[in-house]
Amino acid sequence: MPAPDPTHAPTLAVIGGGQLARMMAEPAAAMGLPLRLLAEAEGVSAAQVIVDHQVGDYRDLATLRAVTAGCRVVTFDHEHVPTEHLHALQDDGLAVRPGPEALVHAQDKGVMRERLAELGIPCPRNAIVSSVAEVEAFGFPCVLKTTRGGYDGKGVWFVRSVEDCPAAFEAAAASGVRLLAEELVDFRRELSALVARSPSGQAASYPVVASTQKDGICHEVIAPAPGLDPELAGQAQEIALRVAGALDVTGVLAVELFETNDGRVLVNELAMRPHNTGHWTQDGAVTSQFENHLRAVLDLPLGSPAPRARWTVMVNILGGPDRPDGQSVGRLYDGYPHALARDPHLRVHLYGKDLRPGRKVGHVNAYGDDLDECLERARHAAAWFRGDLGNESE
Repeated sequence: MPAPDPTHAPTLAVIGGGQLARMMAEPAAAMGLPLRLLAEAEGVSAAQVIVDHQVGDYRDLATLRAVTAGCRVVTFDHEHVPTEHLHALQDDGLAVRPGPEALVHAQDKGVMRERLAELGIPCPRNAIVSSVAEVEAFGFPCVLKTTRGGYDGKGVWFVRSVEDCPAAFEAAAASGVRLLAEELVDFRRELSALVARSPSGQAASYPVVASTQKDGICHEVIAPAPGLDPELAGQAQEIALRVAGALDVTGVLAVELFETNDGRVLVNELAMRPHNTGHWTQDGAVTSQFENHLRAVLDLPLGSPAPRARWTVMVNILGGPDRPDGQSVGRLYDGYPHALARDPHLRVHLYGKDLRPGRKVGHVNAYGDDLDECLERARHAAAWFRGDLGNESE
């Protein structure tokens, strides 16, 4: 690793080479903030744009110490670094942001539920279960989740009878983790409240957004959430700010919520890093979630989270199968001529990933004064990149 130059800004270490780290690189370059990356393999998304990178296993403490040597602060693209390693880095004098005491609440859903209950934060009814009989006593239908390791629909089972349960217990036993049972919430839609918080306690709160999921993966985000009662929006933001303060979160915190049909909000998940429901901020907010995450972990003054337009719509581009006519979808790059010519105001973000069915490979943002128009523009562009529209012309 090159020695840090004391005449430059402090080097920030980032663990994890996915698209979140990749999207941190753009504001870091603009601000003159050097990044050093621990990537899981050569050529992964963030390693394509962060020159100062090392390939290694984030589960190995010696590797973590090597990549963070000479850095003042370390932050993360994901929440999977072992908690004991984070404590060790902290004991070495490195600023770990978010810290292990906070991050464990995003790493372990059981710990998260217990702490939120202590804080009086509204959540779905839940319980740790160790047998099918305990799930039956909890009540069907319900959701079973592994307390660690699940994301994008993985490690989640919707169970309606005893016969649906064994797969969840087998997966939990194989991974050595606990199972959490949660009530199946009757909800109107899913919301997300995103905040950034610095070590000095400054916080910035973005507008509450509505998100839709397909197969457990975030598909679409509308900012702000249309038709959301201002009082309920305020409650969601207050919950996110309260959780960030109580858990001493540094950086971006995404609080995913259910808006119930009886007019409440319940906390579903926590993520302590930039989040898919905040990708709209790259083009729709004065300061993106990625820039505010960098500012927060370096304890710089936070930027304005105010929206630039009345509406911003984000739609993910997911890898899909070949077209029905048997023709390959080709390269994502091939989508640019049509998408950009059709919509000069469109913003496209591709992650440099190989196409695989269901894999997040990019997203598009469309913004403006008319929500229906923004939805049509973003959906059309994402479908075109996916190859869903075939070779039809406009």
